[in-house]
Amino acid sequence: MASFGHVAVGLAAARAYDGEFKWKTMVALSAFSLLPDLDVVAFKFGIPYAAPFGHRGATHSVMFAVLVAVATWVLTRKPKDALTMFLVVLSHPLLDSLTDGGLGVALWWPFSNERVFAPWTPIPVAPIGKGMLSARGAYVVFVEAAVSLPLILVAHYATRVRQFFADLSP
Repeated sequence: MASFGHVAVGLAAARAYDGEFKWKTMVALSAFSLLPDLDVVAFKFGIPYAAPFGHRGATHSVMFAVLVAVATWVLTRKPKDALTMFLVVLSHPLLDSLTDGGLGVALWWPFSNERVFAPWTPIPVAPIGKGMLSARGAYVVFVEAAVSLPLILVAHYATRVRQFFADLSP
């Protein structure tokens, strides 16, 4: 998956977390939604894609999201921060599992190195590297933008939607 959908998750999560537009939270949670893709540095070290620490391996697991949440809790002592971080980081492999290519995600690492896909894979897989600067890359970004639009709208209009429903209350 290209990064557009992951960033959209970070933006929507930040809006839900703060209840208003705070750009620092949006940047931070968007960055953390991209955190699992730090595993692409494995290519530079000759680690194969299919290896446990290759792309979409260990950093794309539930365990990795748990470890990030625990680290967050240790640093902040705020359960809300830890839960938010867990959900934002876990959203990454869940979205990647919805793509139609690659090897899948090692969602259950360290208990299993099996790569899995979701039962439904509606998102086209993004080309890696310079391949994103192609017609295929543009197509992937377009599809991701369309799929991510509800999250972008939540991030942008959350306060107005919340106020609308508050105004309906007796």
